[in-house]
Amino acid sequence: MKSALWAAVATSALLLAAPASAQGVKIGILNDQSGVYADYGGKWSVEAARMAIEDFGGEVLGQKIELVTADHQNKPDLASSIARRWYDVENVDMITELTTSSVALAIHELSKEKKKIDIVVGAATSRLTGDACQPYGFHWAYDTRALGVGTGGALTKAGGDTWFFLTADYAFGYALEKDTSEIVTANGGKVLGSVRVPLNSSDFSSFLLQAQSSKAKIVGLANAGLDTTNSIKQASEFGIVASGQKLAGLLMTLAEVNGLGLQAAQGLVLTEGYYWDLNDKTRNLGERFFKRTGRMPSMIHAGTYSATLSYLKAVKAAGTKDPDAVAKKLKELPVDDDFAKGKVLENGRMVHDMYLFEVKKPSESKKPWDYYKLLATVPGDKAFFTAKESGCPLTK
Repeated sequence: MKSALWAAVATSALLLAAPASAQGVKIGILNDQSGVYADYGGKWSVEAARMAIEDFGGEVLGQKIELVTADHQNKPDLASSIARRWYDVENVDMITELTTSSVALAIHELSKEKKKIDIVVGAATSRLTGDACQPYGFHWAYDTRALGVGTGGALTKAGGDTWFFLTADYAFGYALEKDTSEIVTANGGKVLGSVRVPLNSSDFSSFLLQAQSSKAKIVGLANAGLDTTNSIKQASEFGIVASGQKLAGLLMTLAEVNGLGLQAAQGLVLTEGYYWDLNDKTRNLGERFFKRTGRMPSMIHAGTYSATLSYLKAVKAAGTKDPDAVAKKLKELPVDDDFAKGKVLENGRMVHDMYLFEVKKPSESKKPWDYYKLLATVPGDKAFFTAKESGCPLTK
């Protein structure tokens, strides 16, 4: 009995003392799964990460790949508490998705402190690879700069030279308004004003009235998720488009267009980094995702797939999950998967082509999820800041 007891104690001690590398590879999806961005990312991003792990083979360096997930409820303090526990207690090696810019910035700082990899997909602020960049932080799929270049630049050049912004009242909204305003003015346009709108608002009437009275040709919606769809629905009720102003969804994805329906969304111009019906590779990912979920992926879901897959490829190439070695490989390896072709800059920004789309009229849609007309391809080196332009202190 004593021998068995001592053997059990010894085994437990060995397990507790075992290095993290012996405990498998653990990836965390931290995002909004119950709030305003639940459709935008949510459980669909979890499924996309699961797909990437399965496609990779379920293990790396002879170790099982484990996926954990949590709902941060768009609260930076809650997100930080979860991430700290994941890093300190549960040996999570990488956190990804990270919807909501305030959350992503908080986790970015924590990851730097803990020397852990994070790959932001769902959050937009270009600060993540700008003044807030750090050695273990990466940004996939899109950012506020790319959205500004795509939608803001195109509409201004097409004659939409006066703008008024409805801006989400947190880091993401400020960055999106700033980056889009710079593109608008660089193309000869003017910003006539803006109003800040609380997250998860139900009533946009007073904000829309300010936009209407500004007489701006373009009302830029610097928000996302349900806030975007609700503001578009209420703008229709106010007759904003009918009276001659145009709505610009500065961050809209396929999920929001599907939620609105083509009747309400038709004619909207938007920028995404992925569309399932672009080419054979995007269709392959889209159709496989559809079989699992009953819906096509947006750039957030496809971007989460790519970020997860790229991390696992970097671990394999490094021969270790040591964060310094993996971060180095993430910046060395090209990205070439069913999401996009691209490269990772010194500041952690993954650069790839972005696409300007117009939402089809119901009569133009030939099949389910056939929502977009491609207006233009924005080359990655035009869409995103260069590492030097970004203001990242890591850039030499």
